[in-house]
Amino acid sequence: MTADPQTAEQMPLEPTEHVAHRRRGLFFIGLAVGFMGFAFALQIGTNSNFVGEEMGLTGDQQGNLEAIRESCGIISFGILALLAGFAEPIVAAGMLLMVGVGLGAYHFVPSFGWLIVASLVWSQGVHVWMPLPNSMTLALAEPGREGYRLGQMRAAGLVGSSVGLLVGLVLSWLGMTIRPLFLLAGAMAVLAGASCLAIPRRIRTPGPRIVFRRKYGLYYLLSFLEGWRKQIFIAFAGFLLVKNYGVPLEVMLALAMAHHAIGWIASPFVGRLIDRVGERPVLVFYFAGLTCFFTGYALVDNIYVLGALYVGDSAFFVFAMALTTYVNRIAPKAEHTPTLSMGVAFNHVAAVLMPFVGAILWKKVGYEYVFLIGAAGAAVSVLVSCFLPRKRP
Repeated sequence: MTADPQTAEQMPLEPTEHVAHRRRGLFFIGLAVGFMGFAFALQIGTNSNFVGEEMGLTGDQQGNLEAIRESCGIISFGILALLAGFAEPIVAAGMLLMVGVGLGAYHFVPSFGWLIVASLVWSQGVHVWMPLPNSMTLALAEPGREGYRLGQMRAAGLVGSSVGLLVGLVLSWLGMTIRPLFLLAGAMAVLAGASCLAIPRRIRTPGPRIVFRRKYGLYYLLSFLEGWRKQIFIAFAGFLLVKNYGVPLEVMLALAMAHHAIGWIASPFVGRLIDRVGERPVLVFYFAGLTCFFTGYALVDNIYVLGALYVGDSAFFVFAMALTTYVNRIAPKAEHTPTLSMGVAFNHVAAVLMPFVGAILWKKVGYEYVFLIGAAGAAVSVLVSCFLPRKRP
């Protein structure tokens, strides 16, 4: 049999060393993402119980803590601008070392003030790291398979997260308290940083340090609205289950394991779906689902239904990778990292504001209004997503 000429043109052979370079880079990006998933899952899975039970924070203190911590997302934009031109794997390794130090410090914090300090350290590292795995993956992905490769990275992170939550759950059953789990999370973040050192260092940010273009306006707006919605979930959804319904640590870890398992299975399929149908229908479906979830948080008082909403809301985040593939469609490779960084900055303008607003609403009128504002943000996102261009055949 002879090869179809059209197929041969569409899939040119690559030099062996280029294929090896790509595979090596993607493997170690996935390894770093997996270790970081382990670390971050332990932080998220234990955080609501830690701040609500161990530290005894009130709803308004929790909102203020999240707002202060999320300010690092805005600062990270300036840091990435200053580091433009440096090898991205080296930048990533340094930031993940900060994450390890900050998370490990949770083991020792004696008061609310020191909790803020430790949170700022790891949060700054996380927020500089956030756009880097996506930009490095896009730099190495085969043309036309960007969504699939991003889906693989998301799956790697979710595998790490699931393992981290399982380890945390087992250690909790064996009698380990919350604080030592943060030492384990910090160690995993350091291993993630070490993995970045093996990623080929030719991946750099050769373009301008700061990119702000009118043609990227829809991406900036959706990033802002995603930060609005996401931060209400991060700051208050788990806190609601622990503070108002007394959900124990073991159950919170089990819920987190459930949504990470769903995301792990779904991520490659969602990536292929984005490659096939484009970003618009995926994001419309994503934000429509989130509108329903947030309305449920506000109106439902059944603990089992709320637990299902918590799992579904978290698992739906897999569809947000469509925002990254949209950047790949509209921006040249030289502008991927600065554009993604600008998206992180817009995301965190909302992420700083909404916890402050949510803290006030929680204290003055009740938690229901916190989640109704989240539902409103998700509903606006549905409308904005309708303006995205259709995928061309």
